Amino acid sequence: MTVFADLVGQEQAVAVLSRAAAAAAEVIAGGRGAGMTHAWLFTGPPGSGREDAARAFAAALLCPDGGCGHCDQCHQVLIGSHPDLETVRPAGLSYSVKQTRELILRAAGAPTQGRWRVILFEDADRATESAANALLKAIEEPPPRTVWLLCAPAPDDLMITIRSRCRLVTLATPSTEAVAHVLATRDSVPWETAGFAARAAQGHISRARSLALDEDVRRRREAVLAIPKSLTGVGECVSAAERLVKTAEEEAAAATATLNESETAELRRLYGEGSTGKGLNRGLVRGGAGALKELEDRQKSRATRIKRDSLDAALLELVSFYRDVLAMQFGAAVELANDDLRFDLDQIARASTPEETLRRIDAIMRCRERLDANVNPQIAIEAMMLALRG
Repeated sequence: MTVFADLVGQEQAVAVLSRAAAAAAEVIAGGRGAGMTHAWLFTGPPGSGREDAARAFAAALLCPDGGCGHCDQCHQVLIGSHPDLETVRPAGLSYSVKQTRELILRAAGAPTQGRWRVILFEDADRATESAANALLKAIEEPPPRTVWLLCAPAPDDLMITIRSRCRLVTLATPSTEAVAHVLATRDSVPWETAGFAARAAQGHISRARSLALDEDVRRRREAVLAIPKSLTGVGECVSAAERLVKTAEEEAAAATATLNESETAELRRLYGEGSTGKGLNRGLVRGGAGALKELEDRQKSRATRIKRDSLDAALLELVSFYRDVLAMQFGAAVELANDDLRFDLDQIARASTPEETLRRIDAIMRCRERLDANVNPQIAIEAMMLALRG
């Protein structure tokens, strides 16, 4: 069982990566290694496993046996502790040029174990324009044993100059059957629950696992999908928007509270808070004021990102609902993502026209664009709710 075994429904990508790992081994042995390159771009829709594929490839590069899946090298990569793998996860709204330059300096180091130095950059599309330009220079002239693995939803999310210097690996959305099989066999989820979660997640493996295993996630989904039939008046639209934003804020607060506290405490300790000695404590704390302010800014940016991601997930749930309504209106023989809500879908399908359903989907997509452009969430979602009612 190799490190690529968990890539559900990605046979074509696995074949490409396996050949590249073999070519990389040739380079280590002193050969030409045709088919190996120093920059890779992993793209695919949410839930397709971009980061999982990149991490599996990193393991294959760093493992003497091409990613056997059971040696110490593979284990260290998969749990994130390998000394020659650096994983970059932009926590905030963007990744700055300062952070990118620091990353490039670290990437220039030689591998400690003699094979490759691998930089796995998740959500590379969050790099600012200046950061992307700095990254381009590093990719154009990488050290001989450094490999960049960039992940983004689509090739167009990165500068064309970066795309042109990367080998593209495109991942597909796994089928419902494949996702359900994984949940049933690897997570011991009952088959009926696995099928429900796989359909509702529309191929998003981690989302399907959350739906199958976490009752709170299922309750939040039910609350979001109850919105369409609740929009009976303007007041109900405003209330629904308020509940959606409040839930996202609560999720962001819950996800960041403990981490923020530990980060702040650690920074204060590093700058000497609580130290003894004449003038020592005051001087060190004052010297750390700038670092503390920078940390607070990063924490606020991270909370905003989590809130946006939560809202976006809810909006995509609504899109899937109206997509099912549209399928029923046209009598399309397709699998319904929300088959468990067939009665609600049928009621709305009968009470509206396909044109109205398309306008509602457009309203949700406009709301996503407005949130991405930093429009006030409450205002953007209220406008969307009124459009859904209309």
